[in-house]
Amino acid sequence: MMIPLAREGWPFILIPLSLAVILWVVGWQVGSVVALVLAVSVALFFRDPPRDIPKGEGLILAPADGTVVQVTQYLGHELQEPATQISIFLSVFNVHINRAPFPAVVEKVEYKPGTFRIAWQPEASTANEQNLIALKAPEGRLLVKQIAGLIARRIVCRVVPGQKLEAGERIGMIRFGSRVDLIVPARAKLSVKRGDRVKGGISVMGTLR
Repeated sequence: MMIPLAREGWPFILIPLSLAVILWVVGWQVGSVVALVLAVSVALFFRDPPRDIPKGEGLILAPADGTVVQVTQYLGHELQEPATQISIFLSVFNVHINRAPFPAVVEKVEYKPGTFRIAWQPEASTANEQNLIALKAPEGRLLVKQIAGLIARRIVCRVVPGQKLEAGERIGMIRFGSRVDLIVPARAKLSVKRGDRVKGGISVMGTLR
């Protein structure tokens, strides 16, 4: 069965794939095989498998695949109430599609330029290039930060202010390794801890009611 691919990946896939064809035609089979392997590797990075989104009142879902590297108090004031930050590190082997953690309306999208520190470092949350997506729901506000890492240099955001999202809906991706921070009200009951591996749109991070 063919693995679905994110549309943002095709330009990166077609370049080595085209090179593989050209090298094969001119008779350089070794180079062609190398280019083909590269094309397949890039395609695997941009895979976008379907997800069975869990249903349930107040469920907060993981916004990304990866490993939880930090669960800490959030010092920003965007939520207008005490908040908790859950940071997820995405390696190059993880699916990089980002998903809405909660049914909500996009309140704002704010891009911030910055550095490109290693994504698992705590400083990456404030220093690195990032895109902040603020979500508003009757239960409260939530934030999703798409953060570029040492290798990742392209943040893709698919949503705009005013857009209504369902839990688990695709909201963007970050190319080639990154970090996603989920900020929720401190009153939310969390069910994850540092070191847990999560899957976007599937893993339940906690509840908010």
